[in-house]
Amino acid sequence: MKSVLEPTSDASAQLGPAPAYGPRAVAAKVVLGRILRKVPVTVRLVTGERYGAAPAPGTPAIRIEHPRAFYARLADSPMIGLGESYMAGEWTTEPGTDLADALAPFAERLTDLIPPFWYRLRHAVLPRGLNPDNDKHGARKNIEAHYDLSNDMFATFLDPTLSYSSALFDSLEPAPTLDGLEAAQLRKIDAVLDHAEVGRGDRVLEIGTGWGTLAVRAAERGAHVTTLTLSREQAELAQQRVDAAGVGDRVEIALRDYRDQHGEFDAVVSVEMIEAVGERYWPTYFAKIDEVLAPGGKAAIQAILLEHHRVEATRDTYTWIHKYIFPGGMLPSVRAIDDTLSEHTRLRTSAVAPMGSHYAHTLRLWREKFLADWPEVARLGFDLRFRRMWEFYLAYCEAGFRTGYLDVAQLRIER
Repeated sequence: MKSVLEPTSDASAQLGPAPAYGPRAVAAKVVLGRILRKVPVTVRLVTGERYGAAPAPGTPAIRIEHPRAFYARLADSPMIGLGESYMAGEWTTEPGTDLADALAPFAERLTDLIPPFWYRLRHAVLPRGLNPDNDKHGARKNIEAHYDLSNDMFATFLDPTLSYSSALFDSLEPAPTLDGLEAAQLRKIDAVLDHAEVGRGDRVLEIGTGWGTLAVRAAERGAHVTTLTLSREQAELAQQRVDAAGVGDRVEIALRDYRDQHGEFDAVVSVEMIEAVGERYWPTYFAKIDEVLAPGGKAAIQAILLEHHRVEATRDTYTWIHKYIFPGGMLPSVRAIDDTLSEHTRLRTSAVAPMGSHYAHTLRLWREKFLADWPEVARLGFDLRFRRMWEFYLAYCEAGFRTGYLDVAQLRIER
């Protein structure tokens, strides 16, 4: 899938001009040149300079259209500048190179490319303390910033279940296609419900409604579901979908913070919501699950994960993803979850089912559909800067899951 980036002036204008090209930008150019000696990617500058691997069939190739602006943004904020520069049209991929293919070699070597000593000094050049807090007010604002963008926009690239989380394919060989995405999303939902042993008559709490498909699926099993969301747009459409499925009498959709939920439930389920909780509130989140889970009940969560040493290394780092996609986000590790459970609850993890490769394919399919249906997205009022932002976001995440820098798993939790 080739990039659809087109040179425009509107994106850079909306982002603001690049920082001035000064000594830090010169240093960024030198550092990037050294990094590219270790990465099988060819980088060409519009000036004719070339860095990295020699051009060869199959070698990803990047073209830097505006080198001074590119290096200035990179120097100003290494974790933000790369994405902003792409949004501004200052760099793109060469014809025939997919954006995720260009990013994957960097994701695969990220730990080795930056020496530990320099990483410990990252706050000298990286902003910190800017990621919004997830207290009740902050959590609502953070969720609205992403999930209330437009139901119609999300519908352009998601499958008919409107599932905005990793699918679970029956096979990854050959590579999954869009035709199989809906079934794979239902397979994922069923696996979560199976981990929590949801059945007829069970009282189920879902933390994070999405657009209601899991609640519908649980209700079709005969369960009674209370599902929580902070997104008004999601709640409205989820209610329509629950009613259309004929299970409105068994599903309550509540605009409610998980911290305000009370009662007792036989099962608690939560799909890719813990990423929005924030490290400070992990104890509160799991303590709430412990509080409402009935004796003998089980919880099942699907979580995007980092290795634990990466959780510690990236703590308090404000990145492009935080600024433009998921404000307030923080990814846990299995160890961080286990430690939190041990220290703050009576719960323990009893099963972990990784599925990171499935997320790489899910993201690939979303990006294919998003780019193919861009004219429809544009008609909703989204501009070219937004297109480049989402293209980079989806490719950036795909590269992370493809290389194992990121993982996702379904975890069963019980007493």
